[in-house]
Amino acid sequence: MGFDAQFLGVSAAMPHVSEPDAGATVELDYLHFSVLLDTGRRLARVTGVNVDGPSLIDLPRGDDWRLDERIPADWQAGPEIYARNDFDRGHLVRRRDPVWGAPEVAARANAETFRYPNAAPQASGFNQSKELWLGLEDHVLEHAEAHRLRLSVFTAPVLAAGDPPYRGIRVPVRFWKVVAWNSGGALATTAFVVDQAPLVDTSEVAAPRPGQAPPLGPFRTFQVAVSDVSGITGLVMPELVSADVLPRTVVAAGWRRLESSDDIVL
Repeated sequence: MGFDAQFLGVSAAMPHVSEPDAGATVELDYLHFSVLLDTGRRLARVTGVNVDGPSLIDLPRGDDWRLDERIPADWQAGPEIYARNDFDRGHLVRRRDPVWGAPEVAARANAETFRYPNAAPQASGFNQSKELWLGLEDHVLEHAEAHRLRLSVFTAPVLAAGDPPYRGIRVPVRFWKVVAWNSGGALATTAFVVDQAPLVDTSEVAAPRPGQAPPLGPFRTFQVAVSDVSGITGLVMPELVSADVLPRTVVAAGWRRLESSDDIVL
């Protein structure tokens, strides 16, 4: 039903929160993916999806966003967050990732990606980095072609205390993604962070008026150590950290700014 940690043929468990934080989250299973929702922030702490490359089906997008009726509406950042502003409902689990299998199964998975726990506000009008961010999984999937074309992908916003307030939530300025695959019978992982903060010193930007969306700038995409993702999110992911393919020399140089998929180290 939901995310399968054994999908790759090697264990790749979803990141999880430490025990003191566990009471503030609820796990929601959908078809081929799961969402760990922070009920206080009303946004996902982590999502995990299994991607079966050879079985992917191309279906019409649709755009029928709905609240998840299994949980209270006030636990979710719903339609009021996105009304009359420039925010996109940014899919966390990409719409196409869980859309595989029999046609009726794929259609259900497609529809279930349009649930508000799987969304986060993202700045509209992204620059070229939007295409890079959306294409990261495709690039890794091509790299994994010799290994059954399967991925497990974990994505979420970085829920930081300093995120700007807006309509009862705090808008994340960074998002992260960890991609996992089976490399010759062993787990392999790599991580990325995308930054939608303004490309200026935020101390020089006037605070938004009440009800006004905070200023957000173009996306900048970085390849980073998986351990860095664990550090900035507070999530526990030992299997993913230990399987990181990024060489230590690259890690030591700091976050690697990506301009195109050719810059990715695998």
